[in-house]
Amino acid sequence: MGQLFYLKECSSTNDEISRFLLYGNSDFIALYTFNQTKGRGQYGNTWAAAAGKNVAYTLAVKAQSVLLSDFIFNYYTAVVIRDFLANLTDNDVKIKWPNDIILKNKKIVGILIEKKKINQNNYFIIGAGFNVLQDHFEEISQAGSLLTQTGQVYNLDDFALNLHEYLSEKLKNIPSEQEIIDQFNRNLFRKDEISVFEIEKERQNGIIRNADEKGELWIELERDGLKAFYHKEIKLLY
Repeated sequence: MGQLFYLKECSSTNDEISRFLLYGNSDFIALYTFNQTKGRGQYGNTWAAAAGKNVAYTLAVKAQSVLLSDFIFNYYTAVVIRDFLANLTDNDVKIKWPNDIILKNKKIVGILIEKKKINQNNYFIIGAGFNVLQDHFEEISQAGSLLTQTGQVYNLDDFALNLHEYLSEKLKNIPSEQEIIDQFNRNLFRKDEISVFEIEKERQNGIIRNADEKGELWIELERDGLKAFYHKEIKLLY
Protein backbone atom coordinates (compact mmCIF):
# COMPACT_ATOMS: atom_id res chain seq x y z
CA MET A 1 0.00 0.00 0.00
CA GLY A 2 3.02 2.31 0.00
CA GLN A 3 4.74 4.11 2.84
CA LEU A 4 2.98 6.38 5.32
CA PHE A 5 4.85 8.85 7.54
CA TYR A 6 3.61 10.90 10.49
CA LEU A 7 4.71 14.34 11.71
CA LYS A 8 3.61 15.74 15.05
CA GLU A 9 3.44 19.19 13.46
CA CYS A 10 4.33 20.79 10.13
CA SER A 11 3.61 23.91 8.11
CA SER A 12 2.16 22.11 5.07
CA THR A 13 2.19 18.40 4.26
CA ASN A 14 2.32 19.28 0.53
CA ASP A 15 5.57 21.19 1.14
CA GLU A 16 7.09 18.63 3.51
CA ILE A 17 6.48 15.54 1.38
CA SER A 18 9.55 16.18 -0.81
CA ARG A 19 11.86 15.38 2.14
CA PHE A 20 10.30 11.95 2.50
CA LEU A 21 10.65 11.16 -1.20
CA LEU A 22 14.43 11.23 -0.74
CA TYR A 23 14.42 7.90 1.08
CA GLY A 24 11.10 6.41 0.08
CA ASN A 25 11.07 3.40 -2.23
CA SER A 26 7.43 3.17 -3.21
CA ASP A 27 5.15 4.56 -5.93
CA PHE A 28 2.87 5.80 -3.15
CA ILE A 29 4.51 7.78 -0.34
CA ALA A 30 2.32 9.73 2.05
CA LEU A 31 2.59 12.02 5.03
CA TYR A 32 0.02 13.09 7.61
CA THR A 33 -0.26 15.31 10.65
CA PHE A 34 -2.93 16.46 13.08
CA ASN A 35 -1.35 19.90 13.38
CA GLN A 36 -0.77 21.71 10.09
CA THR A 37 0.08 25.35 10.71
CA LYS A 38 0.11 26.80 7.18
CA GLY A 39 -2.14 24.66 5.03
CA ARG A 40 -2.76 25.79 1.47
CA GLY A 41 -5.93 25.50 -0.58
CA GLN A 42 -6.66 25.96 -4.27
CA TYR A 43 -5.37 29.07 -6.06
CA GLY A 44 -3.40 30.44 -3.11
CA ASN A 45 -6.23 30.16 -0.59
CA THR A 46 -5.34 29.10 2.95
CA TRP A 47 -6.77 26.03 4.67
CA ALA A 48 -7.17 26.57 8.41
CA ALA A 49 -7.69 23.61 10.75
CA ALA A 50 -7.87 23.22 14.53
CA ALA A 51 -4.84 21.38 15.95
CA GLY A 52 -5.42 17.82 17.11
CA LYS A 53 -8.90 17.55 15.61
CA ASN A 54 -8.34 17.14 11.90
CA VAL A 55 -6.15 15.27 9.44
CA ALA A 56 -3.85 16.92 6.90
CA TYR A 57 -2.70 14.27 4.43
CA THR A 58 -0.49 14.34 1.34
CA LEU A 59 0.16 11.49 -1.08
CA ALA A 60 2.92 11.61 -3.71
CA VAL A 61 2.21 9.52 -6.81
CA LYS A 62 4.73 9.07 -9.62
CA ALA A 63 3.20 10.75 -12.67
CA GLN A 64 4.51 8.04 -15.02
CA SER A 65 2.16 5.55 -13.37
CA VAL A 66 -0.90 7.73 -14.11
CA LEU A 67 -2.18 7.59 -17.70
CA LEU A 68 -4.78 10.33 -17.26
CA SER A 69 -4.98 14.01 -18.09
CA ASP A 70 -4.49 16.36 -15.16
CA PHE A 71 -8.19 17.28 -15.12
CA ILE A 72 -9.35 13.67 -15.10
CA PHE A 73 -6.82 12.78 -12.42
CA ASN A 74 -8.25 15.59 -10.27
CA TYR A 75 -11.73 14.17 -10.85
CA TYR A 76 -10.62 10.66 -9.95
CA THR A 77 -8.97 11.79 -6.73
CA ALA A 78 -12.17 13.56 -5.69
CA VAL A 79 -14.23 10.46 -6.58
CA VAL A 80 -11.99 8.14 -4.54
CA ILE A 81 -12.01 10.41 -1.48
CA ARG A 82 -15.77 10.80 -1.81
CA ASP A 83 -16.22 7.02 -1.96
CA PHE A 84 -13.97 6.51 1.08
CA LEU A 85 -16.03 8.94 3.15
CA ALA A 86 -19.37 7.62 1.88
CA ASN A 87 -18.34 4.10 2.91
CA LEU A 88 -17.00 5.29 6.26
CA THR A 89 -20.04 7.36 7.24
CA ASP A 90 -22.78 5.49 5.36
CA ASN A 91 -23.94 8.85 4.02
CA ASP A 92 -24.53 10.38 0.59
CA VAL A 93 -21.33 12.40 0.16
CA LYS A 94 -21.10 14.83 -2.77
CA ILE A 95 -18.36 16.49 -4.82
CA LYS A 96 -18.58 20.25 -5.23
CA TRP A 97 -16.86 21.03 -8.52
CA PRO A 98 -13.97 20.93 -9.00
CA ASN A 99 -12.93 18.95 -5.91
CA ASP A 100 -14.39 19.97 -2.54
CA ILE A 101 -16.15 17.23 -0.63
CA ILE A 102 -19.59 17.99 0.81
CA LEU A 103 -21.53 16.15 3.51
CA LYS A 104 -25.05 17.33 4.31
CA ASN A 105 -24.40 20.69 2.61
CA LYS A 106 -21.16 21.40 4.50
CA LYS A 107 -17.60 21.28 3.16
CA ILE A 108 -15.65 18.65 5.08
CA VAL A 109 -12.63 18.19 2.78
CA GLY A 110 -10.52 20.53 0.68
CA ILE A 111 -8.22 19.03 -1.95
CA LEU A 112 -5.13 20.59 -3.56
CA ILE A 113 -3.30 18.67 -6.30
CA GLU A 114 0.05 19.94 -7.56
CA LYS A 115 2.48 18.54 -10.13
CA LYS A 116 6.12 18.74 -9.10
CA LYS A 117 9.49 17.47 -10.27
CA ILE A 118 11.38 16.06 -7.30
CA ASN A 119 14.65 14.07 -7.52
CA GLN A 120 14.36 13.84 -11.33
CA ASN A 121 10.87 12.30 -11.07
CA ASN A 122 7.53 13.95 -11.84
CA TYR A 123 4.91 13.52 -9.12
CA PHE A 124 1.27 14.30 -8.54
CA ILE A 125 1.18 15.72 -5.02
CA ILE A 126 -2.30 15.10 -3.63
CA GLY A 127 -2.98 17.21 -0.55
CA ALA A 128 -6.24 16.93 1.37
CA GLY A 129 -7.45 18.50 4.60
CA PHE A 130 -10.11 16.46 6.40
CA ASN A 131 -12.30 18.05 9.06
CA VAL A 132 -12.84 15.13 11.42
CA LEU A 133 -13.39 16.17 15.05
CA GLN A 134 -13.60 19.96 14.87
CA ASP A 135 -16.92 21.15 16.29
CA HIS A 136 -16.83 24.93 15.75
CA PHE A 137 -16.28 26.86 12.50
CA GLU A 138 -16.79 30.45 13.57
CA GLU A 139 -15.69 32.27 10.40
CA ILE A 140 -16.63 29.70 7.76
CA SER A 141 -20.38 29.14 7.68
CA GLN A 142 -20.20 26.54 4.91
CA ALA A 143 -17.66 24.32 6.70
CA GLY A 144 -18.41 21.25 8.80
CA SER A 145 -16.72 18.07 9.98
CA LEU A 146 -17.46 14.38 10.22
CA LEU A 147 -18.36 15.03 13.86
CA THR A 148 -20.76 17.92 13.20
CA GLN A 149 -22.41 16.22 10.22
CA THR A 150 -22.73 12.65 11.53
CA GLY A 151 -22.30 12.87 15.32
CA GLN A 152 -19.66 10.14 15.06
CA VAL A 153 -16.24 10.32 16.75
CA TYR A 154 -13.38 8.87 14.72
CA ASN A 155 -9.87 7.87 15.80
CA LEU A 156 -7.52 10.10 13.81
CA ASP A 157 -4.70 7.55 13.46
CA ASP A 158 -7.10 4.86 12.23
CA PHE A 159 -8.69 7.37 9.87
CA ALA A 160 -5.33 8.32 8.30
CA LEU A 161 -4.20 4.69 7.96
CA ASN A 162 -7.47 3.53 6.38
CA LEU A 163 -7.53 6.53 4.04
CA HIS A 164 -3.99 5.83 2.85
CA GLU A 165 -4.72 2.17 2.28
CA TYR A 166 -7.91 2.95 0.33
CA LEU A 167 -6.36 5.68 -1.83
CA SER A 168 -3.25 3.65 -2.65
CA GLU A 169 -5.32 0.65 -3.68
CA LYS A 170 -7.65 2.72 -5.90
CA LEU A 171 -4.72 4.47 -7.59
CA LYS A 172 -3.24 1.11 -8.57
CA ASN A 173 -6.40 0.22 -10.50
CA ILE A 174 -7.56 3.34 -12.32
CA PRO A 175 -10.70 2.94 -14.47
CA SER A 176 -11.23 4.49 -17.91
CA GLU A 177 -11.56 8.25 -18.33
CA GLN A 178 -15.22 7.91 -19.28
CA GLU A 179 -15.97 5.88 -16.16
CA ILE A 180 -14.29 8.55 -14.03
CA ILE A 181 -16.27 11.36 -15.66
CA ASP A 182 -19.49 9.39 -15.19
CA GLN A 183 -18.72 8.71 -11.51
CA PHE A 184 -17.80 12.35 -10.94
CA ASN A 185 -21.05 13.60 -12.49
CA ARG A 186 -23.12 11.01 -10.66
CA ASN A 187 -21.94 12.48 -7.35
CA LEU A 188 -21.83 16.13 -8.38
CA PHE A 189 -23.16 18.53 -5.73
CA ARG A 190 -26.40 20.29 -6.74
CA LYS A 191 -26.47 18.70 -10.19
CA ASP A 192 -29.83 19.27 -11.96
CA GLU A 193 -31.03 21.52 -9.12
CA ILE A 194 -31.77 25.24 -9.32
CA SER A 195 -28.92 27.11 -7.63
CA VAL A 196 -27.73 30.70 -7.30
CA PHE A 197 -24.43 31.63 -8.93
CA GLU A 198 -22.23 34.71 -8.94
CA ILE A 199 -20.66 35.65 -12.27
CA GLU A 200 -18.54 38.82 -12.44
CA LYS A 201 -20.21 40.10 -9.25
CA GLU A 202 -23.72 39.55 -10.63
CA ARG A 203 -26.11 36.89 -9.34
CA GLN A 204 -28.06 34.58 -11.60
CA ASN A 205 -30.07 31.39 -11.15
CA GLY A 206 -28.85 28.33 -12.98
CA ILE A 207 -28.74 24.55 -13.06
CA ILE A 208 -25.51 22.52 -13.05
CA ARG A 209 -25.73 20.01 -15.90
CA ASN A 210 -22.35 18.28 -16.00
CA ALA A 211 -18.56 18.53 -15.75
CA ASP A 212 -16.58 17.64 -18.88
CA GLU A 213 -13.22 16.10 -19.74
CA LYS A 214 -11.57 19.52 -20.06
CA GLY A 215 -12.33 20.44 -16.44
CA GLU A 216 -15.21 22.74 -17.37
CA LEU A 217 -18.58 22.90 -15.62
CA TRP A 218 -21.65 23.27 -17.85
CA ILE A 219 -24.43 25.37 -16.32
CA GLU A 220 -27.80 26.25 -17.77
CA LEU A 221 -28.26 29.87 -16.76
CA GLU A 222 -31.54 31.70 -16.43
CA ARG A 223 -30.50 34.61 -18.67
CA ASP A 224 -27.48 33.34 -20.62
CA GLY A 225 -28.47 29.75 -21.47
CA LEU A 226 -26.06 26.79 -21.41
CA LYS A 227 -22.45 27.89 -20.81
CA ALA A 228 -19.17 26.28 -19.75
CA PHE A 229 -16.98 27.68 -16.97
CA TYR A 230 -13.54 27.04 -15.57
CA HIS A 231 -12.87 27.25 -11.85
CA LYS A 232 -12.94 30.81 -10.46
CA GLU A 233 -15.02 32.07 -13.40
CA ILE A 234 -18.20 31.33 -11.45
CA LYS A 235 -19.11 30.93 -7.80
CA LEU A 236 -21.84 28.67 -6.48
CA LEU A 237 -23.76 30.48 -3.74
CA TYR A 238 -26.15 27.52 -3.12
